[in-house]
Amino acid sequence: MTTGTNGPADREASVSPRPARAADVSWFRHGDPSMPAAVRRAATALAHRLGFDAVRSEEIGIVVLEAATNLHRHADDGAVLLRSVYSGARVAIEVVAVDSGPGISDVAWASTDGNSSRGTLGIGLGGILRLADDADLFSLPGRGVTLALRFRSRGAGDAAWDEVAGLTRPITGETVCGDAYAVRVDEGTTTVMLCDGLGHGPMAARASDVAVRAFEAAPPGRPDTYADHLHRAMSGTRGGALSIAQLDPAAGVVRFCGIGNVSGTILSHGPRRGMASLPGIAGQHARTRRVFEYDLPAGAMVVLHSDGLTERGRAADAPGLTSHTPLVVAATLLRDAGTRSDDACVVAVRAPRRAG
Repeated sequence: MTTGTNGPADREASVSPRPARAADVSWFRHGDPSMPAAVRRAATALAHRLGFDAVRSEEIGIVVLEAATNLHRHADDGAVLLRSVYSGARVAIEVVAVDSGPGISDVAWASTDGNSSRGTLGIGLGGILRLADDADLFSLPGRGVTLALRFRSRGAGDAAWDEVAGLTRPITGETVCGDAYAVRVDEGTTTVMLCDGLGHGPMAARASDVAVRAFEAAPPGRPDTYADHLHRAMSGTRGGALSIAQLDPAAGVVRFCGIGNVSGTILSHGPRRGMASLPGIAGQHARTRRVFEYDLPAGAMVVLHSDGLTERGRAADAPGLTSHTPLVVAATLLRDAGTRSDDACVVAVRAPRRAG
């Protein structure tokens, strides 16, 4: 099992990010007493559908119920995300629980069996971490907890956490999200694209879906050539904002091209570095497309997000956050900075700690 608490997540430093595709995305909000049971039913059903055996499916359901019950009992606000993630022939179930509660002041103590099981099924945080194939937990007292769990299907191998992860969440009242992202690896570079479809609802989702499909089908290139390709492909849609970041660890740079109201940031040991986006709407009016190059320190975290997140969620304000997995970073930013009045998308990708 790969686990992380309030320290660096275990990972092979030279492993490049692998593109993965998320599906079956479901959010469950804090506040409904029936939420934990609903999450358990959904997780167990998803596990059965993805081919997990009966015993493992039941274990997944128990873990998810325990995590959701802890959130419901102890947190002021929060949510649980359930989804499947496909990477090549591998499939996994990911669960993310975020809350704005009191946090855990002593993670090591809380992770010891018997210390965090009062009023729950009895397995506690220690059981949650032990039963998951991979787990990462970040807590700040007074800010809350972010818990990421992954359950791998049989034959998936002992893969490390992906070094790139993204999350989407629709505006309150919608079932589809108009924001989307995609990742590709080509000849030593990792390129991440985020699209914020104009407005929200099905038409915005269609625009971002066209962007994702065009990005995945495009020949390898620089961020501006991808932007040109997507601008043409999206001409039959309502359009949207685009951000495209290309990490080139061998050259030690990240290349960035942004159109419209999207944000890109480099997080490292020094001050955060914002990346420039130019005005326009991809698919409609985007006259100028320019690539900006920025230094990419080894191990730096590059974060892209739509305007469904505000600048109040600065990762620099959360000591130790960027040493965690990109999934925990993305989830924490969405918790701290996401707004319910718009679709939201955030993607985090880590540069290798050393080129090679």
